[in-house]
Amino acid sequence: MAQKTTLKEFESIFPKLEELLLDHAKSYNLPQKQLDWYKQSLEVNAVGGKCNRGMSVPDSVSVLVGRPLTEEEYFQAATLGWMTELLQAFFLVSDDIMDSSITRRGKPCWYRQEGVGMVAINDAFMLEAAIYTLLKKLFRSHPRYVDFLELFHEVTFQTEMGQLCDLLTAPEDVVNLDNFSMDKYHFIVIYKTAYYSFYLPVALALLQLDIATPENLKQAEDILIPLGEYFQIQDDYLDNFGLPEHIGKIGTDIMDNKCSWLVNQALAIVTPEQRQILEENYGRKDKDKETVIKKLYDDLNLKQIYEDYEEKRVGEIRSLIDKIDESKGLKKEVFETFLNKIYKRSK
Repeated sequence: MAQKTTLKEFESIFPKLEELLLDHAKSYNLPQKQLDWYKQSLEVNAVGGKCNRGMSVPDSVSVLVGRPLTEEEYFQAATLGWMTELLQAFFLVSDDIMDSSITRRGKPCWYRQEGVGMVAINDAFMLEAAIYTLLKKLFRSHPRYVDFLELFHEVTFQTEMGQLCDLLTAPEDVVNLDNFSMDKYHFIVIYKTAYYSFYLPVALALLQLDIATPENLKQAEDILIPLGEYFQIQDDYLDNFGLPEHIGKIGTDIMDNKCSWLVNQALAIVTPEQRQILEENYGRKDKDKETVIKKLYDDLNLKQIYEDYEEKRVGEIRSLIDKIDESKGLKKEVFETFLNKIYKRSK
């Protein structure tokens, strides 16, 4: 296999995993109509995204072993990657219901598709259960099987804590800027995004190769969590300052009352008069009010504040990467690859 996986290679593994999942459901004599439903849910919700999280597992394994992977090694790593994508699918199906979202990946959200509705809640549970079905079928004899189980359970709980804090801090229909703070923001992005998007793929790679020592896991966490936080702050920045044709969507954080990095930065430096402008215009489903907030962000020079933050943060992350002792099994390249994908991105 190539040292860096392609989406086509990665997706070629999914049909085998889907077959295992459907066979498992058949073993309970699940009726054909429901079996077809499960198959469709798997294909609509797990497949079709960019798969960056999932592909990070085989890419990381390949870097850690320092060579292209054998067919069996690739299958194992890609399977762990697909479990990450199933976790993502479970979160997205649930998240779309909680947020009353309309579209996902350019199509109606799963719960909005014909005949689905709130059955999507059960489908989300089944997507999560699929992770543990595959783990048992394919990794039961792996020496780190229990560690795989515990990692998925813990990262799932961490993400759900982040989601809880996000939902209660910034409900779309109740605007209260007193709820916002940088402490809450950091908690939300670290637990809702950084652990499952950045730490999980590398931890899985370390477990697959049985080099997940407490020291290696701690060092990976100390680099990947700040990296994930930087990624989300960058995402918040691009939501307002990015070009829609580059980021592939029109930013909605202002109208959706998001507890974003930008509004928290603004709250820290506004005058009383500017605070009043925020109070009257933030979180409203009104394009004119959104324009007022965008102008305020420009007046507060948030673009420059972000650019200064980015250079400082990236310098700190590079310093942490430089401290890695590669004789212990970790490789600097694993983390440099993540950083290079993100630094100065415009989409």
